[in-house]
Amino acid sequence: MPMEDKKKQIPLRLSATLWKEIAAWAEDDFRSINGQIEFLLTECVKRRKKGRKKEE
Repeated sequence: MPMEDKKKQIPLRLSATLWKEIAAWAEDDFRSINGQIEFLLTECVKRRKKGRKKEE
């Protein structure tokens, strides 16, 4: 498996309120909480990249 395909583990501290919100959202989207966090981060990175292309 190439290095890019390996998942990295990181400790993550969230407030109880944020955890509950993400947990509810994950349930609505039929994802695990971890899967939901990864999905949200991936979407944010995509949007950031799109924003940079518009500035160029």
